[in-house]
Amino acid sequence: MRHLIGLWLLCHVTLAAALPDLFPEVASAYLVEIDGKPTWEHKANAHLPPASLTKLMTALLVIEQGDLEQLTTISPAAARETGARIKLKSGERYMLQDLLAATLIASANDACHALADAIAGSEREFVKRMNKRASALGMHDTHFENACGHDAKNHYSSAHDLALLAHEVISHPQLLTFTSRIETGIRSNDGKRDIRFENKNALIGRYRGAFGLKTGYTSRAGKCLIAYAKRGDTRVLLVLLHGNDRWWDAVDILDVAFEHARQSH
Repeated sequence: MRHLIGLWLLCHVTLAAALPDLFPEVASAYLVEIDGKPTWEHKANAHLPPASLTKLMTALLVIEQGDLEQLTTISPAAARETGARIKLKSGERYMLQDLLAATLIASANDACHALADAIAGSEREFVKRMNKRASALGMHDTHFENACGHDAKNHYSSAHDLALLAHEVISHPQLLTFTSRIETGIRSNDGKRDIRFENKNALIGRYRGAFGLKTGYTSRAGKCLIAYAKRGDTRVLLVLLHGNDRWWDAVDILDVAFEHARQSH
């Protein structure tokens, strides 16, 4: 993949006609935006499982409808969540901001489910709000079945729709303070438990200008990523669904995008 950078620099004028799909092998679907403008894409409207990229919608609703200093009690259903988790226990109490940190940084399904319970009373009711918000954002190729991103028959989105969601998330600086952290920790309200975790996004702290946004993986969805980076006045957003070598590919694509922006100015 790295040879693409040199190739693009040497013959970017020749490649101009192929720019809409400059990286056809990196993922089942992808979209690259530079300063909000779609620049390259591949099957950007295809319906695909988004895995934990779903959690960006959960986070958006929490920031829009919740009080981050509110305390909430972990339900048995949240404590039973599978997949990535931080082993929350039923009956423990945490502030929403701590559960939001665990959801975005550690991609913790138990924390994510607890947020859904806190905002809407149950995950089922919360999912209704997720789909309503998706419709309001114009995410017409998206339908959610759960708050965390578990594989389900009618749980899908598209690279284009996830870019719309990403823009809304980026408009909330408070969310970026979570997605850009390398590591952090949370404490239960009674002070008996301290839980530390690292950001699952390998770009954070390693790729200059990276602010997030979210990683995802399930057996059906494969390796997914929404990467957001800013250098100077240039902003690059990358959405990968069912990617191959997502970290190296993301670095290469972001590098090409920043160079393209520099050459275009």
